[in-house]
Amino acid sequence: MAKHAGNPPMRIVYGGDSFLNDQTMRDLCHKALTVRPDAELIELDATNTDQYAFDEAVSPSLLSDTAVVHITNLQNADDKLGEAMIAYCKQACANPSESSIVICQHEGGNKGKRLIDKLTHAGAGKEDIPDLKKPEAKLNFTISQFERHNRRVEPQAAQQLVDVLGEHTGELAAMCNQLCFDFDDNPISLNRVNQYLTANAQVTGFALADTALAGRTADAIIMMRSAIEQGTAPIALIGALASKLRGIAKAAAVKSGTISTAEAGMPSWMLKRIKLAGWTSAGLSTCIQTLAWADEQSKTNGGDPVYALERSIECIASKGR
Repeated sequence: MAKHAGNPPMRIVYGGDSFLNDQTMRDLCHKALTVRPDAELIELDATNTDQYAFDEAVSPSLLSDTAVVHITNLQNADDKLGEAMIAYCKQACANPSESSIVICQHEGGNKGKRLIDKLTHAGAGKEDIPDLKKPEAKLNFTISQFERHNRRVEPQAAQQLVDVLGEHTGELAAMCNQLCFDFDDNPISLNRVNQYLTANAQVTGFALADTALAGRTADAIIMMRSAIEQGTAPIALIGALASKLRGIAKAAAVKSGTISTAEAGMPSWMLKRIKLAGWTSAGLSTCIQTLAWADEQSKTNGGDPVYALERSIECIASKGR
């Protein structure tokens, strides 16, 4: 069976981050409809689609000779539907220019894996979607969102977006799109990103942490009190401070050879930016313990998280001395 690796008539979008899976599917459908402007877009869910509905979808209709058929939940396809898809894949790969284009989504995992193996053997293409769990993958995804608009973003600005929105891929992509829409800057700078994220507690926390790490104790405490007065929860500020301390710990471990750059899970350029001058193991340990105490204070009734935060800021600003 001849393969059509570059542009096969059947594609499988497999697993990974759910937003990126959906985005890839939308991109493939858009490209297919660009190639076949007269084709009809038909959407099917393999959970409740039988082989007859599939055969009808890929066959010529009154509206169009070919269709772009989008099938969700491929992992739920029954045996009969699977057999019909395999047979069609073989037929379409033998005559791709006159066949309907089929784009399937699979949520990942082992369910339905045999069908995927048979479809790829029959000539279907497979897109393995990354899970975006590693920091490097999130950073690459963020940069790619700007590239979709033929735009660039400063590395520090991309990292700021990941730090704040990295756990919410859809929100991260939406923010990248909004920045490209609202500003003509190329590259998009850290100042532009912070301009949009000022209402986010994590941004306030990271700015606070940077101020404390610079040794500006009074300024950092004023920032902290102002943020809390405006409704920012102490736990959000503690989380940002803890993230910065973890970065210092990782950078120190990489420098000493205890762990590799890959094991640190941070981009090499970011590790190089972290200043270790003046830090000692004992000082870092003291700061982490003080912050853990602040975290406990913020989670217990009768605690005083603001006082504990002040002590933590003082500790970090003096590098634990």
